Amino acid sequence: MHNHTAFFRFVCLSVALVFPQLHAQEAVPDAKELAARLSANVLDGSSLVRLKMEVKKSGGEKVTLQLQVKARRTNASSEVMYQVLWPKDRKGESFLVKKSAGGSPSGSVFVPPDAVSAITSDKMKGGAFGSDLAYEDLVGNFFGWPQQAMVGTEVIDRVPCQILESKPGKGDHSSYSHVRSWIDMKRMVPLKIEKYSSGGQVVSRIDTTRVAEDDANRKVPASLTLQRAGQNSVTEIEGSNIRHDVSFSDADFSVEGLRASSASGSKTN
Repeated sequence: MHNHTAFFRFVCLSVALVFPQLHAQEAVPDAKELAARLSANVLDGSSLVRLKMEVKKSGGEKVTLQLQVKARRTNASSEVMYQVLWPKDRKGESFLVKKSAGGSPSGSVFVPPDAVSAITSDKMKGGAFGSDLAYEDLVGNFFGWPQQAMVGTEVIDRVPCQILESKPGKGDHSSYSHVRSWIDMKRMVPLKIEKYSSGGQVVSRIDTTRVAEDDANRKVPASLTLQRAGQNSVTEIEGSNIRHDVSFSDADFSVEGLRASSASGSKTN
């Protein structure tokens, strides 16, 4: 009996030595540490991206846009400019959205040759270029909100995910009561995101359909599907050619910058 017990202990010790990572994988990660890591990926400085956006209406109508996105995201502020490169009849249409830390988002829409209109607070929930992508979502960073908690696990497309719930603080100026993100811990990428109203209803859902490496060798969502409550559409976004080795001036993220980009044919440093 003594020999049997000793052998059992030896087997258990051997398994623990050979597979120590098993216990680490099963452990629930610290929510704030996870959110901080994801937030750092969002606040990635200056970037330039090419996107294809397809908005599919329930009646069968489909709108396809080729877009260029200039962005500058830091702890202090986020600034994003989207511009249509194709089709030809919409080339130069663009918008700019800004948000400083602790401030409300603001923005402008530009339609060539010289029409400018403000994106007022009541329009921030609206879809950019008629899509399911809300203006406010482009400069929001819910991973930076003060309240973060792990609320469960779920398998998405055979990938085990930890569910992170984020809640805004008083100064975060969000229309969402909370956001849940299904995180692929191995690649550190959200595979699904749901945003909720104060009544607890899902008002926006984002699904990652393709993961790729960016120019900094980080795993990032490269293709997305978006849906918003009350919209009879689905928006698919596919990204390519992301660059972080770009420099922008303050003028690039201004109404004058919208006009200049349209006039110059979207040339970038």
